Amino acid sequence: MTSFWTGKRVRLRGIEPEDWTAFMRFAVDEERLGDLLQPPRSAESFRTWAKEQAVAKSDGDGFGLAIEAVDTGEVVGAVGSHHADPRAGWFEYGITMGSEHRRKGFAAEAVVMLLRFMFAERRYHKCQARIFAHNEASLALHRRLGFVEEGRLRDHVFFAGRHHDLVMMGMLADEFAQLHSVSEL
Repeated sequence: MTSFWTGKRVRLRGIEPEDWTAFMRFAVDEERLGDLLQPPRSAESFRTWAKEQAVAKSDGDGFGLAIEAVDTGEVVGAVGSHHADPRAGWFEYGITMGSEHRRKGFAAEAVVMLLRFMFAERRYHKCQARIFAHNEASLALHRRLGFVEEGRLRDHVFFAGRHHDLVMMGMLADEFAQLHSVSEL
């Protein structure tokens, strides 16, 4: 391991202004896969957003990172921490992967790196993830990583003309430590 943020397949790094095209593709992928439907955005709005992200100061323990493939240098996804409550010791995180980069181990490696940072370096006790119930691939990924389904919010989100369930999953720091070794990446 050359850096804490570099694994076998991916490197987590800050978002750069030139990453805007990748994030525009991710937005199209998410819509196609049944994520929340948003009004179309201009290329300029993605350029502006990426420029803002590149110079944004960290919001405590809330941050977004690009997921870059080690072998090609291509941005294949994004991962970030948000809704962190240091006093209670929990945080939520989210991940998105470009459709052509799914099921290649990129997401799992990126999540483990993020969790290792938040649990070991920031000393959080619990991570939560909210997953659409119809997203079987994401549910399976989180189960493989050791997340446990903690609840289901019935008809909690509305998109594509109807209500959908939202699955709440969680993992505790000690559960993570038992499943994921430091040498794993």
